[in-house]
Amino acid sequence: QVQLVESGGGLVQAGGSLRLSCVASGRTLSSYAMGWFRQAPGKEREFVAAHSRFSTTHYGDSVKGRFTISRDSAKNTLYLQMNSLKPEDTAVYYCAVDTALTMVVTKKANEYEYWGQGTQVTVSS
Repeated sequence: QVQLVESGGGLVQAGGSLRLSCVASGRTLSSYAMGWFRQAPGKEREFVAAHSRFSTTHYGDSVKGRFTISRDSAKNTLYLQMNSLKPEDTAVYYCAVDTALTMVVTKKANEYEYWGQGTQVTVSS
């Protein structure tokens, strides 16, 4: 079983930065792809970024050039550095793990098996 705990969310003004962390326990996750998703009220869960098991990174179109995903395998921790934040980035952010060991990173939320409880990010204009 895998437990994921996100932290680092909060309230920030437009143009500001936040760094989210996701600490995993229960299993070493360096062999798996991990991702960040977000969900705003009334909207579907949206792919934000993923870090593959081959250490490649992938981003949603709306965050490319502003967000950076990284992983510290020694700490079993996933990060999301968010810069140049916009009000439309406001959402609950979730980290997730895909244990399928596929060659291609998936951007589909329903293909990730484990999820954290989420952390709220609010960007004011």
